[in-house]
Amino acid sequence: MAEIHPYVGMWVTADGRIRHNLLPDGRYDEACGKRESAYQGSYTVIGNHIDYVDDTGFTADGEFVDGVLYHAGMVLRRERMAS
Repeated sequence: MAEIHPYVGMWVTADGRIRHNLLPDGRYDEACGKRESAYQGSYTVIGNHIDYVDDTGFTADGEFVDGVLYHAGMVLRRERMAS
């Protein structure tokens, strides 16, 4: 069985408005405000760099630094699951 990448999971801005769900199959689902699945597409991670390609062909990228995702001027942190 393939190992799950350590960056897989939900990443959110401090206000919770932007949510990136990085799925284990290399797909992502981004929610904006109350709009669930506002953007969907694929992503690739090489080292600490992430490249996004949404289903319309739009591209973007970001960097993971010390457990924080910096993307398009936003700061996203991994959502902690309730225990």
